[in-house]
Amino acid sequence: LKYTLFLICISIYLINCEDVVNESKTEKPQYVRRVPEGPIHFIETFETNIIGSKWIRSRAKKDGVEDEIAKYDGEWSIESSGDSVLEGDKGLVLKSKAKHHAIAAKLNRPFVFTEDKPLIIQYEVKFQNALECGGAYVKLVEDKSNFKLEDFFDKTSFSIMFGPDKCGTETKYHFIVRFKNPVTGNVEEHHAKKSELLDAIFSDGKTHLYTLILNTDNTFKMLIDRVEVNSGSLLNDLSPSINPPKEIVDPNDKKPETWDDREKIPDPDAVKPEDWDENEPKTIVDSKATKPDGWLEDEEEMIPDPTAVQPEDWDESTDGEWEAPKIDNPKCKNAAGCGKWSAPSIPNPKYKGKWKPPMIENPNYQGQWEPRKIPNPDFFEDENPFKSLLPFSAVGLELWSMTDNIYFDNFIITNDEKVAEQFAEENWVVKNKLEVANAPSGDSVVDSLLKAANEKPWLWAVYLLVVLMPIVIITLFCCGKSSPSKRDESDAKKTDAVTPDDEPVNANTEETQAEELDQNTEVVDKEDLEKADSEEEEANEVETKEEEVKSSEPSRKSPGRRAARRE
Repeated sequence: LKYTLFLICISIYLINCEDVVNESKTEKPQYVRRVPEGPIHFIETFETNIIGSKWIRSRAKKDGVEDEIAKYDGEWSIESSGDSVLEGDKGLVLKSKAKHHAIAAKLNRPFVFTEDKPLIIQYEVKFQNALECGGAYVKLVEDKSNFKLEDFFDKTSFSIMFGPDKCGTETKYHFIVRFKNPVTGNVEEHHAKKSELLDAIFSDGKTHLYTLILNTDNTFKMLIDRVEVNSGSLLNDLSPSINPPKEIVDPNDKKPETWDDREKIPDPDAVKPEDWDENEPKTIVDSKATKPDGWLEDEEEMIPDPTAVQPEDWDESTDGEWEAPKIDNPKCKNAAGCGKWSAPSIPNPKYKGKWKPPMIENPNYQGQWEPRKIPNPDFFEDENPFKSLLPFSAVGLELWSMTDNIYFDNFIITNDEKVAEQFAEENWVVKNKLEVANAPSGDSVVDSLLKAANEKPWLWAVYLLVVLMPIVIITLFCCGKSSPSKRDESDAKKTDAVTPDDEPVNANTEETQAEELDQNTEVVDKEDLEKADSEEEEANEVETKEEEVKSSEPSRKSPGRRAARRE
């Protein structure tokens, strides 16, 4: 066991030593800004502190909220994350908890959907502290000539809202489209179906990449870390649907008073049977019941506690007359019962209850009433809603969070999917590989050992040695010694000395045999020994003459033998 533990410790030590050597040789890589070539409406890598120049904090106030919390007074900062894996890599950080934050930046040029080119939105988020309740979504602000970045707030009109959100156990990956009804001019929100998210993205401390791809054929895809987690169509997979129904329920229609929606009615021709007695009770007293033997009718189940004593501070004028507390009557413990006995009730075989006529199909049934439908005055049909989406000219973060230090980085808005892929490959992929490599392992001991062996194949030899050595040691320990077996008396010699079959027995041989007998037999009872001694004395008297003749040969049942047996 000690040897096994020693080998395990040596393995762990060697793994750690090699890791330390590798870490000492590896320096944190320097961040290099890489901007892809191609059509870009907006890109942001936060190289310098551009808060106040490009990114503008909101000076607005939330509507319908107390003045103390109406302001967007949450702090923003351009800085590196706490455990950045790239030297010099910075991002936009939401610094305050339990405060409203709002900040926005203008696009290089407005994004107009009528250009018939896809929309790709992509950015990184890193929850440096596990998110409890808050959001990290972006709003693409509708293009309006009078919009100012410092006026950005929760009621600002947006075209699309996209990104992660969480509060408690509820998680969301938003994709919300605001669509303008061409008939009424009203703008309504339409939500994509819920995405299944892993809680780890809110708590693992890694940078995650969020991507929305909205194609000209009205299909969309939502990705996290370049893996698709949701998809659908603007025509079929938003709620409510962008295209309203052709008909709607008439709000002024009412059910006629004469409308009969009863499927069944009581049979009007049914008559109560003459022998139907509605007065019979549901239960009756069991007339055959008898009081059980041992029932104590003169004893109560609960009696005053005879050991109870009135408290010294009890005042009958204010507290009333003192009564001892009740306890279970000990006489009733083993009795069939105590108190007044009464026969139990049983179901009444004559009981029928109140008579009711049977139900029959309603001959006048008109079905379940529904209000009539009328043409929808707000109806329109847009077979290509992509082209009708609201153009946008700014990107904004309007957030409230109970968790601080939410890190944003590498925003890009483009109409070329390859541009977004290249940007992710040159930035997020590099960062993600380093974060995964530097992250502390959360694997079990077995998983860690297997992973280490796959990376360092020489460890398999150590593991094999660690596993086999205990097996070999245990096998030798358990099977190396032969178990004692019964042998014939002819094989019971301890030495090469002559036995009684060969020559006369001497005193030393006699004592040796006595010791062997004591080791292989149970202790003889004292009374049996005394009886055996008596028999031996009688036998000795008969053999006296023989002993005189063979004086040189001591008796095998001599007092020395008896002494050895007693001992």
